[in-house]
Amino acid sequence: MPKLGMQPIRRRQLIDATLAAINEVGMHDATIAQIARRAGVSTGIVSHYFQDKNGLLEATMRDITGQLRDAVLSRLRAVANASAEQRLQAIVDGNFDETQVSGAAMKAWLAFWASSMHQPMLYRLQQVSSRRLLSNLICEFRRELPREQAEEAGYGLAALIDGLWLRAALSGKPPDHTRARALTSHFISQHLKTE
Repeated sequence: MPKLGMQPIRRRQLIDATLAAINEVGMHDATIAQIARRAGVSTGIVSHYFQDKNGLLEATMRDITGQLRDAVLSRLRAVANASAEQRLQAIVDGNFDETQVSGAAMKAWLAFWASSMHQPMLYRLQQVSSRRLLSNLICEFRRELPREQAEEAGYGLAALIDGLWLRAALSGKPPDHTRARALTSHFISQHLKTE
């Protein structure tokens, strides 16, 4: 957890430098010295505010998950009084926001997921992010479906979003937004059909 007192501009520089280093050399090969050099600060500054590379990764992932939350919330606000189907699609679109699908962000997410299996703080952060997505989806499905069906549909859509995102990340290419939207839209409409 970063210490208080760091200037927002300096913090942004370090997070951006961390993303650039992960994008270029990967999380395991990115060093505090490389990140500090990219940000134009001393390694002592990084160590003072973040303790170590894991602390900097945590701060970077908190930033990315915050951007994800903001991307989803802004889209949900834009369709505040819309149908469940439109609101579900807004959640999907937020998960494929540019802040989440740039090459650097995708590599950071992959490194984060791998690291979260071995580091309790990162694991908790990953769990919060996953639960938020699932909760949002179930809440929207509940507007039209009984609880059990809403939970099943929410879990399925979360898996579809994660799968589409992961497939794109592992391909090394940006996600195909048209295909992702078509597949998720079909899934949503199939689950919201009334008998």
